Amino acid sequence: MVSFDHFRQELLAQLGRGANRGAIDMLINSGELYRSLGGYPGSTHGMPSCCDAMQAEMKPGDILLVERASGAGMTVRYLLPRGVA
Repeated sequence: MVSFDHFRQELLAQLGRGANRGAIDMLINSGELYRSLGGYPGSTHGMPSCCDAMQAEMKPGDILLVERASGAGMTVRYLLPRGVA
């Protein structure tokens, strides 16, 4: 099973790539993040860890667009670049 740390590392890598391309923000969906690590949709047992990692990375200015309780996963608009807040 993919752990919180795996999700966090992949999330930070995706945000870093976006910042390197000059993006000012990035939409990240939990299902897409999970798939990028080779899991989901075959198994959703790691989805809580995925959403926990996404939520832990949220900083002031980031916007939660789809809440995890919606059943559709979680979607966050992260501002870039990621500074220390």
